Amino acid sequence: MDFYCDEIISGKMTVDKIVETDQLIAFHHTQPYWEVHIVVVPRRHIESLATLDSTEEGLMLELIQTLAELTQPISSIYGGCRVSTNIGSYQETKHLHWYIHAGKRLRDESGAPIHSPTP
Repeated sequence: MDFYCDEIISGKMTVDKIVETDQLIAFHHTQPYWEVHIVVVPRRHIESLATLDSTEEGLMLELIQTLAELTQPISSIYGGCRVSTNIGSYQETKHLHWYIHAGKRLRDESGAPIHSPTP
């Protein structure tokens, strides 16, 4: 199963889109792990960054430009942010996707909510 192709790109699941072009979609993560957690995915199925080749130059440029545009306001507000992608066994979904995240962590690596101690 490819969550991004089957649910997001197909439109089966409604997401809060930030950017949508012929080549990609950027949206707020459906179950954020961070205060700001954005996902950027190409519309066409590409397994991971490791499988991209030179025929994808246009897509690669658009992905990087979109990441740059989205990180500017986040960096201004939070003083910085992280941009990451996973490859191979680190990918839960085998579809190239990038995360932009900043702010307070809301979930641990397993997805369990992090509860702040009560004062």
